[in-house]
Amino acid sequence: MDILTSSWFATYFYSPVPLLATATEGETADSSLVLASVLLSLVVIYFASKLGGEICFRINLPPVLGELVGGVAVGVSALGLLVFPEGGFSANDSLLMQFLQLTTEVTPEGLEAVFSSQGEVVSVLSELGVIILLFEIGLESDLKELIRVGPQAAIVAVVGVVTPFALGTLGLVYGFNVPIVPAVFAGAALTATSIGITAKVLAELGRLSSSEGQIIIGAAVLDDILGIIVLAVVASLVKTGEIQVFNILYLIVSAAIFLIGAILLGRLLSPLYVKLVDEMKTRGQLLLVSICFAFVLSYIAQIIQLEGILGSFAAGLVLAETTKRHELEELIAPISDIFVPIFFVCVGAKTDLSVLNPTVPSNREGLVLALFLIVVAIIGKVVTGFTILGKPDLNKLAIGVGMIPRGEVGLVFAGVGSASGALSQSTEAAIIMMVILTTFLAPPWLRMVFKEPAVSPQEQESS
Repeated sequence: MDILTSSWFATYFYSPVPLLATATEGETADSSLVLASVLLSLVVIYFASKLGGEICFRINLPPVLGELVGGVAVGVSALGLLVFPEGGFSANDSLLMQFLQLTTEVTPEGLEAVFSSQGEVVSVLSELGVIILLFEIGLESDLKELIRVGPQAAIVAVVGVVTPFALGTLGLVYGFNVPIVPAVFAGAALTATSIGITAKVLAELGRLSSSEGQIIIGAAVLDDILGIIVLAVVASLVKTGEIQVFNILYLIVSAAIFLIGAILLGRLLSPLYVKLVDEMKTRGQLLLVSICFAFVLSYIAQIIQLEGILGSFAAGLVLAETTKRHELEELIAPISDIFVPIFFVCVGAKTDLSVLNPTVPSNREGLVLALFLIVVAIIGKVVTGFTILGKPDLNKLAIGVGMIPRGEVGLVFAGVGSASGALSQSTEAAIIMMVILTTFLAPPWLRMVFKEPAVSPQEQESS
């Protein structure tokens, strides 16, 4: 160990006040106060997520939407409990920081340092949450089922990605003069489809095993895969600040090679994975080995200029093909319950909906932008059902409507875009409004377009 390293080591570990990065020059944050502020933040996050989730569940809406709305309620748009420094806010803008100041002897300068460090810690936990979320989504996907669904679902999925992406991006660039990079990111956010929301409604209607239901579910899963690749490509483009054809081709090819290569290599190594887990005798062996695998793939994706979420999603797809799938799904659920709400609540908390207030003249362009994204989001998915030719008996409108809800996948796009700095406040708020409205709209509309009498899930199982 050289002198510099040993000096840093001694300073960090033996100093009574560890050195933490802060936004205030020459000021350090007391680690005990940072921990206290993070704990308070997590209390606020979990309370908001459960309250919002419970309310939405009781009115037959997805709980994840409640987590988003709960985040909006405790964030900059309403109560100001959970506020982050990257939005240009200070400790005085956070009620949580004010409470900390009242209950401790921290100085105003020290409070700003704690505020900065607390925001960094919660943001890291939020990013970890989205990695775990994508791992869980991959784990719940079934490659064999995707192959079985066939070309019809593939057509719906491809059209459902290309149409809203093209309409949204071109409309923002040429209709609203939005810069190309944020326009591409917003267009990419329109490609997502929430399989969880649609599957829940189809199950309630007894249509999950119908031809329309199978096409919708298969296309939604393919949408997730295509959308995540698009997200990885667009997020990588944000890092360079410009769009070049060579970079786009490189990222698309590298994302496809990475995803396919990870799946093929994972299938070859899966017997070794199962054997390793079976021979280990300590507690948590399956969960920790699987999470390590997901983190390794996320790391590889990150260092080759893709997004870490693509790696965790690939890890989920690989492990879904093993005999440990169902056991792992049960084990990862409580981990997901801890980390994923942090992501959704933070997305809502960072969203400043005041930029859509029509009474402020400067905000009206952002409100028009939100309306445009909502219209494109609906049209871009409804047309997908009508691209299936030669099947007159299919309820094509139902297929298109089933692809409308963006749900948690759309929030992933908004969250990554916000973290990357690619989106302005008005654009981010417009995407959030699009996600909320499409998620609210799809369930009742899907019930309306299935005009025939519904079959109960019990009758469906007995048949």
